[in-house]
Amino acid sequence: MAPSSRARLTVDLDALAHNFHTIAAESAGAETAPVVKADGYGLGAGPLAQRLWAEGARTFFVARLAEGEALRAALGARHATILVLDGFTPATGPRLAAASLTPVLSGLAQVSAASAFAVSARAPLPCALQVDTGMNRQGITVAQAAAVAQSPDRLRGLDIGLVMSHLGCGAEPDHPRNRQQLAAFHEVRALFPEARASLAASAGAFLGPDYRFDLVRPGISLYGGGPRERFDPRLRAVARLEAPVLDIRNLNPGDLVGYGDTIAVDRATRVAVVGAGYADGVIRAARRQGQAFVGGALRRLYIVDMDLTVVDLGDADVQLGEMVELLGPNALLDDLAAAAGSIAHECLVRLSPRAERLYVGEKVAEPVWAAR
Repeated sequence: MAPSSRARLTVDLDALAHNFHTIAAESAGAETAPVVKADGYGLGAGPLAQRLWAEGARTFFVARLAEGEALRAALGARHATILVLDGFTPATGPRLAAASLTPVLSGLAQVSAASAFAVSARAPLPCALQVDTGMNRQGITVAQAAAVAQSPDRLRGLDIGLVMSHLGCGAEPDHPRNRQQLAAFHEVRALFPEARASLAASAGAFLGPDYRFDLVRPGISLYGGGPRERFDPRLRAVARLEAPVLDIRNLNPGDLVGYGDTIAVDRATRVAVVGAGYADGVIRAARRQGQAFVGGALRRLYIVDMDLTVVDLGDADVQLGEMVELLGPNALLDDLAAAAGSIAHECLVRLSPRAERLYVGEKVAEPVWAAR
């Protein structure tokens, strides 16, 4: 690959396909429905969904209505089911219908508004119903779900094809909250026996058959993030962020690096000034604890500024223009997240359009998306 004068984000669609099939095998018996919200976790929902469709995905989740419209356009004539997690308001009804998007209803007001829209349109409205089983973020309560199920008039015009909930502690397999939510979800499923059921996202998909139900909704693990918020060797890195070495400097013990007076080197050392920073998506909080891969080894990050990152080279033989891996199969996503005191999801969605973006793999997406 030709040298680059700026940061480069490479999206490996073959790795994406590998992760999709790994999760599908782990969730055997359930449909695997990718979550491609937030522009495919920052990696480009269009090309990701096109490749996932080629691998067999037929149902996708997004967060915003506009994301659903863009995904429908990207998938073209493919008859995908696209669910919108934001749900339904009276103002969004016509747009949801025009793009054949399925709202995920998460409150009694949304249920009422969706029913009124469907009755007015004199056409059934396909939808999903989200129930809060203990996460206390989105969804009607279990008691409200029971009341709705027992009041057919409240569901007039609604075709509820999926009942779903979300685990709050799925990344901790032994947490008692998982079993509590599972028990509550069984109550909910019994209320809507004709609908399919979904409880598991990425972490839940790896919790075993009790949590699979009819459909799993992987997000971060599709993109290489471990279901336990740490590296999982079953999954492959989809994103690789690299940037060139712009300068190499020799520092003496006690020299301060970057802004302020809090970061000093403790020995004579060589550092590389790398052409990417938090404007490119390298989280600033990862300085000191984070690592980049250069010269065949992981090297400590000293500072992360807007446009530049300074990396301790040690005794590595590194040349000007050489590419440094700031995120990828060697500088692991979950490790970067831990160093930043964050999660893999944030590390990906913060990736910036400033970096040159390349899609690679056996089946590469339409080139128009690569130029986003």
